[in-house]
Amino acid sequence: MKKITAFVAAAALVSSVTVATAGGPVMIVDEAPPVVAAAPASSSGMLLPLLGLAVIVALVATNNNNNDNTTN
Repeated sequence: MKKITAFVAAAALVSSVTVATAGGPVMIVDEAPPVVAAAPASSSGMLLPLLGLAVIVALVATNNNNNDNTTN
């Protein structure tokens, strides 16, 4: 009877240990944040101000404001 009791106790101990460690160790890994590549700077930001300046220069150059106080 002692052999059966010892066998049952050992089987219970082994089964409880395997159930307790069934999931394995929990590994918490700190992941580095993803690296986002910055877009290269472009000169397209200067296009609109230069276009505006060209329009103003064209308007000033074609100004036909005659301040002759003469009447026809």
